[in-house]
Amino acid sequence: MSAQDTIIGTIDLRGRQLNRAQLLDAMPRAQMGVSEASDLVKPILSAVKEHGAAALRDYAEKFDHVRPKNLRIPAATLQEAARNLDPAVRAAIEESIERIRKVSQSQRPKDFFTDLADGARVAQRWIPVERVGLYVPGGKAVYPSSVIMNVVPAQAAGVTSIAVTTPPSRNNDEGLPDSTILATCAILGVDEVYAVGGAQAIAMFAYGAVGSEPQDGAVLCDPVDKITGPGNIFVATAKHLVSGTVGIDAEAGPTEIAILADSTAKPGWVAADLIGQAEHDELAGSVLITDSENLAAAVREELSRRVPRTEHAERVTTSLGGSQSAIVLTDDLEHSIAVANAYAAEHLEIQTADDDAVVAKIRNAGAIFRGGYSPVPLGDYMSGSNHVLPTGGTARFTSGLGVHTFLKPVEVIEYDEAGLKAIAAKINTFAVTEDLPAHGESVLSRFVEDPYNKETLDVQETAAGLQDAQNQGNAA
Repeated sequence: MSAQDTIIGTIDLRGRQLNRAQLLDAMPRAQMGVSEASDLVKPILSAVKEHGAAALRDYAEKFDHVRPKNLRIPAATLQEAARNLDPAVRAAIEESIERIRKVSQSQRPKDFFTDLADGARVAQRWIPVERVGLYVPGGKAVYPSSVIMNVVPAQAAGVTSIAVTTPPSRNNDEGLPDSTILATCAILGVDEVYAVGGAQAIAMFAYGAVGSEPQDGAVLCDPVDKITGPGNIFVATAKHLVSGTVGIDAEAGPTEIAILADSTAKPGWVAADLIGQAEHDELAGSVLITDSENLAAAVREELSRRVPRTEHAERVTTSLGGSQSAIVLTDDLEHSIAVANAYAAEHLEIQTADDDAVVAKIRNAGAIFRGGYSPVPLGDYMSGSNHVLPTGGTARFTSGLGVHTFLKPVEVIEYDEAGLKAIAAKINTFAVTEDLPAHGESVLSRFVEDPYNKETLDVQETAAGLQDAQNQGNAA
């Protein structure tokens, strides 16, 4: 077997009639080990809830190999990071902010109302979450882009209290996070930034944290209402465990790309995009879905040539060789589309002879990248779209981060006397049918003196009288 054959596996679905369950099972996925992570995360959550900042420092020393002096980054440090930022990097950050802000502002839904009858209106308001905690991952890379993707939609939604947390770094004596992340926060006007990572950061946001040293103050961090942002399996598990105490956006798993391509796709572009996603980490998924055996062979050849030359070749090789990555061979384009919808990729690239026709048939994807000149890294940094997207097939039922993530639709019911009177009898009928007569009496009490006195009032007759009166009014 050649190196080309072993660098990435093959799932051959040609000629196989699979039902929905079988097709879902056939998709390449990373093995998460959630139960083991849960056993490790639960004690961390409890310790932070009970001991606050002291536990946060202990866990930073244990997991990040540094004990931060300041868990909350001083404002002066944030501003200094912005001042010292390389001008070219600042220009790229500001361009990214401008583009995603334009898209985010367009996403904000409008309040509306519906008049059902005279004196009968239901309105809907979109109310921003009051306080949010935004997690920015660390690990094998630095993600100022994730600061932008979390903060800008929250600001566009009207969130008034925004906190950002990211793991401390052992690259300096004080455990400060990467200076580019700090500078990005300063550029965005966020001054509540913490050097806390992992499951302990999620606990801090969910429960709040009392101070343990003078620089912390009595309260280091107040609890938030919602936590967003991607992270590793421990962050995802922590978010799952605190869900209900606090809102979360999603339980993100390893990042992934699927490329739906036909014989017209350029093998070099496809290979480069698969490698780009595999660069994230060893569990990242890179999947090519194609009905062209010739394209599959050409992409394998490109991978064997390019992978050894990329900077993170070892990481990429592990990712492409894992169970989460594969070339999936299909019978035809329609079969490829069905496979793509079953896989429900976080990022789905379309590289075909008729991209628009294919895009129209895609139901499940975190984000769709149409055409050869819309590669995933465009969305990672500069397209104006959001790169915090559903993973692990959850795009079948959920969407990526956006302004909507930070808004709550709240209905406002506005009825006057005539509006309520017109349907009082029917409300009472419903209430009696459900054996909740006090519900009906609540409504009838607006129109009769004592709906509870069964000796002097027949509730059903009174309700019928209200209905008769309304009918007569309508006839007039």
